[in-house]
Amino acid sequence: MNRIKEGQSAPDFSLTDDKGNTVNLQDLKGKKVLVYFYPKAMTPGCTVQAQGLRDCQADLSDKNVVVLGISPDPVSRLTKFVEKEGLNFRLLSDEDHKVAEAFGVWGPKKFMGKEYDGIHRISFLIDEQGKVAKVFDKFKTKDHHQVVLESLA
Repeated sequence: MNRIKEGQSAPDFSLTDDKGNTVNLQDLKGKKVLVYFYPKAMTPGCTVQAQGLRDCQADLSDKNVVVLGISPDPVSRLTKFVEKEGLNFRLLSDEDHKVAEAFGVWGPKKFMGKEYDGIHRISFLIDEQGKVAKVFDKFKTKDHHQVVLESLA
């Protein structure tokens, strides 16, 4: 994995969101964008992480931050996740994991002794000009939103 670092330009992308709309990172220039990669919708860790971001959405909006969650899930699963958890931000489908690869967050993982390729739980705060301002790679899922908010203070 060759992860994008702070100061680098964020890779541009177009992905389909949970409502079937196309989201282009380029269209969000002028705003801060939190791009958070998570392994799978409706799993315990991913749910806790999404709930934290949902619950602090007003604080993030006050700081001009748009939240985009990206996983390899199909749009239909994202739609169910948004509805079930009352999420108030967009989830994007990266089924072929091309965007995850571009950000350097797709690679070897281990779970219960099994090795496989998948998304690593890493987030990127992209500034108004499209550069990576902060990389979040050391956090607990329940604290992710607090770590992000503290970095914006």
